Amino acid sequence: MRPFLAGFLLLNCASTPAPKPTVVAKPTSTSVVLPPSEASPRERVTHLLNRAAFGPSPAEVTAVEQMGLETWLAEQLTPGADAELEARLTAFPTLQLSVAQAFEKYPPPAKRLKDAGIAPDDAEGKKALLRDVKDELPRQLILELSQARLMRAIESKRQLEEVLVDFWFNHFNVSSEKSRVRWMVTSYERDAIRPHVFGKFRDLLGATAKHPAMLWYLDNWNSVRDGFETQAERRKRLAQMDYEEDETPKMPRGLNENYARELMELHTLGVEAGYTQNDVREAARALTGWSVVAGQNNPQFGTFILRKPAHDQGSKEIFGLKLAAGGGQSDGEALLDYLARHPATAHHLAFKLCQRFVSDAPSNELVERIAKRFLETDGDLREVTQAIFESPEFWASAGAKTKTPLEFLASSLRAVGTVHEVKPILLRTLDVMGQPLYRCTPPTGFAENSSAWVSAGALVARINFGLALTSGRIPGLSVSLPTTDSDPQATVDTIAARVLGRAPTSKTRETLLNALVAKEQDGEMRYVEPAKVAGLLLGSPEFQHQ
Repeated sequence: MRPFLAGFLLLNCASTPAPKPTVVAKPTSTSVVLPPSEASPRERVTHLLNRAAFGPSPAEVTAVEQMGLETWLAEQLTPGADAELEARLTAFPTLQLSVAQAFEKYPPPAKRLKDAGIAPDDAEGKKALLRDVKDELPRQLILELSQARLMRAIESKRQLEEVLVDFWFNHFNVSSEKSRVRWMVTSYERDAIRPHVFGKFRDLLGATAKHPAMLWYLDNWNSVRDGFETQAERRKRLAQMDYEEDETPKMPRGLNENYARELMELHTLGVEAGYTQNDVREAARALTGWSVVAGQNNPQFGTFILRKPAHDQGSKEIFGLKLAAGGGQSDGEALLDYLARHPATAHHLAFKLCQRFVSDAPSNELVERIAKRFLETDGDLREVTQAIFESPEFWASAGAKTKTPLEFLASSLRAVGTVHEVKPILLRTLDVMGQPLYRCTPPTGFAENSSAWVSAGALVARINFGLALTSGRIPGLSVSLPTTDSDPQATVDTIAARVLGRAPTSKTRETLLNALVAKEQDGEMRYVEPAKVAGLLLGSPEFQHQ
């Protein structure tokens, strides 16, 4: 790629602030009512599909133009079945496994070697066994889950649902890199995230709080009251000490505060809410004993359990919430009730949703309106999401966000490609771009702000992917480009209409023409190839912005 083109794309790919909108009063109606906009009808369609979907596709653009923005958005907010996609997803059988079934069918390699009687130092035996069962190793679980996520993002008719699954999984992030979470993350997305993205926030919060993936990822599965020890630990300790049982000193283990801290800082209140370290500790006490069923041969392995002896039965006070002694599991449930409905939670979630759908730095006025809607509806996420799309700020924000690698890859394929099979090369592409699916280690998840995704290396990787895609060098995909004529400028505009949904800026057109057109000896302009035009447009500032 020519240096001047790369430099142009980098300098023009930073997020731009949205113009200040005029606030329009929302009519009283149960249907979707969108505010007026100075944008053209096609620009409004493109903008909506860039945010409420993983980018425009030719078929989706036609559908939205025929049914209207409001009707399409209303259908997305209450989606029906997608039988065609569900049929394609049967190619990934691990998607239906419970945690226990996943662990049984895809056991850790060490367990498989032990069961086969292969000694740890038998390198040849180990290599032969793992080669024979290569499709039954735990990595298959994350491979199929990642392939399914990509297929859904590209192919699903329930596009807004897929965007929200991406958002809420990231908000309640767990990483498959953490120990046994690898066997739990498929169930986590399927059972804790997907069913609740259009429901009440309290239900979503509770589903994540009690899912084994979260309990394991943030270590709450082994968080117990001070002084607690299991029967096995007690027997072992007594066997090693010269004490009579009634003389044995207590061996306190203490709390694990990891989940309680992230519950308040990331999942609900936000770091600026004003709670203290003592509030975190008290919250951790309320959640002691929230654990996971053990025993790999237990059919309930990997499901939630309250270990009553491990729970702290004392009274607690958490950020204004008072819990009487003896509450048991109701301590944690009351805490989740309180946090889910707290005004600080409403503000924190409103900011994050507006940051995802509107701009990196949404206005205080918009955030407060969305937070108010959250509180008025008892955290109804469908209502809150709809309110964002009905805001004038949303419609004034075109181009204010930079696509994440997942959004870029999916929108590229939706614009010019057809997916026959999601090959692992697509997942490796996301790895190179910095967004390995289900493997984000920090509980903060992947960044929502554009600066995290804008660098020279990242943008070069995107341009290289666009060129590889449009030249047909990625297996499992096919590319369809519009018919063009021999005029270079007309060709750029025709392909831009497909890729961008609009004409390119004069600077982008000039840059592309300089890169793609050479002069013959007689002075006539010679056009290179349409695929390269499409590939470079996928790397253009207009396509990177949404």
